[in-house]
Amino acid sequence: MLPDVSTSAPARNTAGYRKAMDWLRSGPKQLLIGGRWVPALSGKTFETIDPATEESLGHVAEAAAADVDLAVAAARRAFEAPTWSGISPHARARFLLKIAEAVEQNAEELAVLEALDVGAPLAFAQRHVAHVAETFRYYAGWPTKILGTTNPTDGSRFIYMLREPMGVCALINAWNVPLVMAATKIAPALACGNTVVLKPAEQTPLTTLRLAELIEEIGLPSGVLNVVPGYGAKAGAAMSAHPDIDKIAFTGSTAVGRQIMQAAAGNMKKVTLELGGKSPNIVFPDADLDRAVETAVVAFCRNSGQICSAGTRLFVHESLQDEVTERVAKLAATYKVGSPFDPNTNMGPLISGRQMGRVLSYMDAGRSEGARLTLGGARIGDVGYFVQPTVFASVSNRMTIAREEIFGPVLSIIPFKDEDDAVLQGNDTEYGLAAAVWTRDASRAHRVARALKAGRVWINTYAESDPVMSMGGYKQSGFGREMGAESIEAYTQTKSVLMRL
Repeated sequence: MLPDVSTSAPARNTAGYRKAMDWLRSGPKQLLIGGRWVPALSGKTFETIDPATEESLGHVAEAAAADVDLAVAAARRAFEAPTWSGISPHARARFLLKIAEAVEQNAEELAVLEALDVGAPLAFAQRHVAHVAETFRYYAGWPTKILGTTNPTDGSRFIYMLREPMGVCALINAWNVPLVMAATKIAPALACGNTVVLKPAEQTPLTTLRLAELIEEIGLPSGVLNVVPGYGAKAGAAMSAHPDIDKIAFTGSTAVGRQIMQAAAGNMKKVTLELGGKSPNIVFPDADLDRAVETAVVAFCRNSGQICSAGTRLFVHESLQDEVTERVAKLAATYKVGSPFDPNTNMGPLISGRQMGRVLSYMDAGRSEGARLTLGGARIGDVGYFVQPTVFASVSNRMTIAREEIFGPVLSIIPFKDEDDAVLQGNDTEYGLAAAVWTRDASRAHRVARALKAGRVWINTYAESDPVMSMGGYKQSGFGREMGAESIEAYTQTKSVLMRL
């Protein structure tokens, strides 16, 4: 079966599609440093590829250490300047509200660019653009509520605490949901009064660069936001080790997270890491099975499985294993794999040929280790990085496909005996990013939610989000939190003051 990668006529005729194509054709995309769009000092560029067609979308300036130095210097000047450090929290709030409005006004174009660059279905990208606007609007409420405290003491002294911005923040993102991740980091950093040097992933830099253009157009002071697309080994490493960066926030693999921690030790940067996952999705016998099955398929197939919190380990009570396996495979088989612009598409391509090869190798590992392949297991076609949604049953929690993050649409169905066994196996992983439990028993739901070692736990749903809900990992899924009130702590530091009266 070949994927349908043709871009439908209705998609080509939308204003958003035309705007996106005009922007792509306007020339190579540059670095944003100190309020100016500039080429890399080396003159180098890199190509960004449409994963559905394997065709070029354009070229982007390739930042290296020297460009990072300029961006950090610009961010430092902006942080110290009265045009940023001296403005009121009300003014910062207005900037964030203007960004939210700009995102909404350009939502169609941003969604098209995200679909082209990532390969995600257009409807998926549209939902993410809406979430981006909500995120900026949520953080617009925070600048006026970042409060200090007064501390009790005797009458001869006055003691109080101030909460202040970190300073220059380095933000490094993964490639899978670039626009959402850009908002998730930029918005709290600006709300707290910091300045930013942001590196989007080299695979998907386009929507981050377009978002930066929109932010510049609203009149944000020069140097408050700087964007340096490039490769992790050069630009990312330079940011991690830079002596004038105060805080670094990274989303990506656990292996790279370790490298960033080591590099950040040079000047004791504050670090937030949102890393990999191998999330358990646990279905008890009393669950609403229709909803659980439908959601389980979405949980491992959305964005072609390229989500760090994907529900790739489906734990099913042994009495339900055969029924759930059959129903999950039957439903996943109906998912249409094809062009992001086909309204009937459920899954687009993987991000690259390299990632496709990695995912296919895990499918081979599942077969060789004795898991029962009930659906998929192969590439689709020979143009574009498309693979079949793949379901393995009778999986042991010790198998490679149950231990390692695949980052593709590959599901392991694992049986459990009872509640204790479900929790034991669910926690038997080096990761702890997300988890879910399906049951009508409220007591069991809360017991299991407490027992699971994960930064996010859903009950009778999966992957729902809200800007008020914090996100982050236990164990090797990282530390620190994004979104919600906890993210404010990640971008601020406290100062205690004692005055003798």
